[in-house]
Amino acid sequence: MRVGAFAYPWDVVGDPQAPDRFAALGVHQVTLAAAYHSTRALTPRHPRHRIVTARHSAILYPPDPGRWAGRALRPYPQDWVADPDPFGTAARALTAAGLEVHSWVVLAHNSRLGADHPASVVRNAYGDRYPWAPCIARPEVRDYLVRLAAEAAVRPGARGVELESCGWYGLAHLHGHDKLAGVGLGGAAEYLMSVCCCPVCRAGYAALGLPDGEVAAAVRRALEPVWAGAAPPDGGGRAGEWAAVEELLGAGPAGVVRAWRERVAGELQRAVVHAVRDAAARAPVDGFRVLLHADPAPHRCGPNAGVDPAGVLAHADGVVVPCTGGEGARAAALGPFAGRPAGTTLAANLTVVSGLGGSPATLAADAAHAAALGADELRLYHAGLAGAADLQAVRGALRALNRSAGGRAQGSGAAAVPPN
Repeated sequence: MRVGAFAYPWDVVGDPQAPDRFAALGVHQVTLAAAYHSTRALTPRHPRHRIVTARHSAILYPPDPGRWAGRALRPYPQDWVADPDPFGTAARALTAAGLEVHSWVVLAHNSRLGADHPASVVRNAYGDRYPWAPCIARPEVRDYLVRLAAEAAVRPGARGVELESCGWYGLAHLHGHDKLAGVGLGGAAEYLMSVCCCPVCRAGYAALGLPDGEVAAAVRRALEPVWAGAAPPDGGGRAGEWAAVEELLGAGPAGVVRAWRERVAGELQRAVVHAVRDAAARAPVDGFRVLLHADPAPHRCGPNAGVDPAGVLAHADGVVVPCTGGEGARAAALGPFAGRPAGTTLAANLTVVSGLGGSPATLAADAAHAAALGADELRLYHAGLAGAADLQAVRGALRALNRSAGGRAQGSGAAAVPPN
């Protein structure tokens, strides 16, 4: 299996040992952040720092001024890495170590953009704005995301891109000092709290048959018992979760909301992939791959945006799906892509940082299970954040996987994947 690991440019810039350390893990590629949301990140091995605070969403390369001239929505520069082009510097160092670099681009997740442009964000049924979640139905947001994707994806040295948050974002958000646990919402009620009721979305619902304001009113009616203390319905799994949404909202209104949101997300995903491919062709970069971080339930929101498993691979080259959480979670994430078109990629994303809920000790077994479910690639989250013991476990697991692949290949006459 082809294996990639995530990293930030600040994991590499200023640390001459980082590229060889990543290569020694046994990975084939590094998925390197080019446009990323705000974060506070540990750098446990860097010679100059231990904590990097990315105060706001930013691009990690110099932008093209002509692309953004005259546009209200534009990306923000960073100033926490002392380098004018952190992505480029890191990409060159990683490539020199024999690693293939793919860009990692976060799209519809940007708290600073929402703070500066409050009319452009998701607005829930109560009128509350979510500054971290640009509303992807709005024309100015879609234009911004398509332009950002094309610019951030096709950076010098990148051989492909992985697009995070290429779809709807909602209530769930690792916000500073979150205080949202007072009422247990569950997946269905959380979805209703994520439904956008901005003027553009209200017009979209109305065009599909629901009068203006009816969606917001229906959501408020559905959630009133929850605020009063009733346990919300919440069926198991992705299908059960949607059944609970229909129970809360009513099948008719739920269907209209879902139709509108799936249409908007699908149009954005197609437009973004097309723009990235055009940029790669102009670069030119042969064989540039465009992958989406995705959830196989179309109604899901967040960094792994909901997609139609039967349709998304008609335009994207592959998907990266979250597979941490045991065999059941992997089966639910990978199973819907079982009939994917030949030549497309199904990558299983496994957390390998123990402190973030990962299990590097079981990586070899988890990867084998993912492969049995159809995954042909792995992504490891996150090579820069992991501690020494976690990285040692990853190295051992990837060596074991390579030996296993070599044994199978020897028996079949095929060539094993060479270690880096």
